[in-house]
Parts: sequence; C-alpha cells; structure tokens
Amino acid sequence: MDNDNVVNMEEKKPAFSFKGYLRGGIILLITILLLVLVLTNLFIVKENEYKVVRQFGEVVRIIEEPGLNYKIPFIQSVTTLPNYQMTYNVQEAEINTKDKKRLIIDNYTVWRIEDPKKMITNARTMVSAETRMAEFVFSTVRSELGQLNYDEIINDEKSSRGSLNDKVTNIVNDLLEKDDYGIVVTDVRMKRTDLPAENEQSVFTRMISERESTAQGYLSKGDAEKNRIIAETDREVKEMLAKAKGDAEVIRSEGEKEAAKMYNTAYSKDPEFYELYRTLQSYKQTIDEETVIIIPFDSPYASLLKGVR
Repeated sequence: MDNDNVVNMEEKKPAFSFKGYLRGGIILLITILLLVLVLTNLFIVKENEYKVVRQFGEVVRIIEEPGLNYKIPFIQSVTTLPNYQMTYNVQEAEINTKDKKRLIIDNYTVWRIEDPKKMITNARTMVSAETRMAEFVFSTVRSELGQLNYDEIINDEKSSRGSLNDKVTNIVNDLLEKDDYGIVVTDVRMKRTDLPAENEQSVFTRMISERESTAQGYLSKGDAEKNRIIAETDREVKEMLAKAKGDAEVIRSEGEKEAAKMYNTAYSKDPEFYELYRTLQSYKQTIDEETVIIIPFDSPYASLLKGVR
C-alpha cells in the first residue's frame, strides 16, 4: 500500500508542475502585453509642435507643453501639427496695374498655427488652410497693386512696396480671423515683379528712351551751368584787369611824377651835364651805322665832335 501511494505521488507531481509553468507564462505574457500597450500609448510632445488627441475622430485635447503624455488605447489617436513659423510660396500670377499695365508677381508668406482646434474645425487640414491663406493673399495683393501705377511699383524711389507688404499682411489676417481659421500671417513679401515676356522689349525701349531723355536734360543743365560759370569768370577777370590797369596807371603816374621830380633836382645841380646827356640821348635815337651826318662847321654838334667849346 505504501508503495502504491509513492507511485501515485510520483505520477501526479509532473502534472502540478506543468500547470504552474503555464500559469506563470500566461502572467508573464499578460504583463508584457500590458507593458507594450502602455508604451505604445505614451507619446512625447516636443517644443516646436502641437499634439492633437482625437477620440472617435473628435478633438478632445490639444497639448502644446513639452513633455510625456498618455492616450487611451484603441479609443484615442494622436496627430502632430507644427508649432513654428512656416513659409508658403504663393504661385506667381498676372495682375493689372492702375494704368493698365500687366505685371507678373511672385511672393511668399510667413505664417504659423495659432489655434490648432480652430484650424482643424474650419480648415480641416494644413493643406486647406494654406490654400485659403494663398487665396486671401493673392486677392489682396491684386486689389492693392491695382490701385498703384506701374512706376510706383517698380521704381525704387517711388515704390510703396514696403508699406504695401504690411498692409496686405494686416488685411489677410483680418480675413483669416473673420473665418476663424486659427492661423496667423506674420509677413507677406513680394520676391519679384516681372513683365510678361511679350511686353518686356517695348518697356525696355521706353525705359532706355526715358533714361536718354533724362541724361540729355542733365547734359543741358551742365552746359548751361558751364556757360554761366565761364561768363561769370570772364566778368570777374575783366573787372580784375580793369582794376589792375587803373592801379597800374596810378602807380605809373606817381612813379613818373617822382622820377621827374628827381630828374629836375638832379638836372638843376649841373645844367651843362644835363644838356650833354640830352644831346647824347638824341644821338642814340637818331644815328645808326648807315647814317650820314652833314653838319655846318660852326654847329654845336661839330663843336662837340671836335672837342671845342
């Protein structure tokens, strides 16, 4: 009897061990599944993004604070929206200016999502939001440029594009706010304004003609100014010469007066020397190598030549 009990106990022991292992395996499997379930439903919110939590398609939470968060498994889903400024290139288009000139404009828009819930409710997707924003930008730019002349747009000196960009930005934001799209335009900028290809040559020709006309105007003004300066200089030179001549005459007359006075003083001291000097001066003026002198024997010249007084 004891042997039978021993045999029975040995036969039953493996059966109890198998159940224990099975139970442990099930518990381990459930633990792993729960751990995987928890981990797969954890999500991280970064600094530059929004996390949108939906439950059966409806938005229940929007998380923008960075950190670790959890969603309900199988019921909730999470999508991501950017929480930073983005650039959208508006497709180039043709517009007409106030003076009936055609222009091709190409601009870009800097924008961001301010209220994700409003954007999802009214625009549904970012693509739809960008499309509506681009429509507002184009219609506003076309309307504002249509009130300006061609020269006011392309001429750097007359251009009002700086204030126009701000004005377009404000108008577009008003339209977006009115329709509750939940997005904000930070800036609208025109990258370039070009002419249609068929109009470029005629406009270039007109611009060249205008520049040549302007250059000719500058040349004419320069010539007129040159002539004025020359005439003014000639007048000043003539006045200076006349004044110099007048001063020279005064100085010369005073010098001659002083010389005559000195001559008179000198001559009065020795009249005979003065007479001789004057005679020699007259010889110097009247006699040269070909001069033939015929003088009476008793003339003063003959007496002087003979050395007779």
